[in-house]
Amino acid sequence: MAKYKVEFKPSVRKDLDAIPIADRRRILKRIRSLANDPRPIGCQKLTGLEQYRIRQGNYRILYSIEDDRLVVIVVKVGHRREVYDR
Repeated sequence: MAKYKVEFKPSVRKDLDAIPIADRRRILKRIRSLANDPRPIGCQKLTGLEQYRIRQGNYRILYSIEDDRLVVIVVKVGHRREVYDR
């Protein structure tokens, strides 16, 4: 399997800044693992969207996958009670 490139929307930096450092490190480690397997065990496709989500503790990582370009784009990171608000 080819390795994917991980990209971030500019707003993700603001999302990550609001998260405590210990949790942020675990989240970033989980995001880096998406380069090797963009659809790991436990990921779920979001209904009505071309996005997926994975869990990291109480936080959720929302991302989209572009298989033709081998790119994973992290769209949003946040606490589980807030991340799905539009």
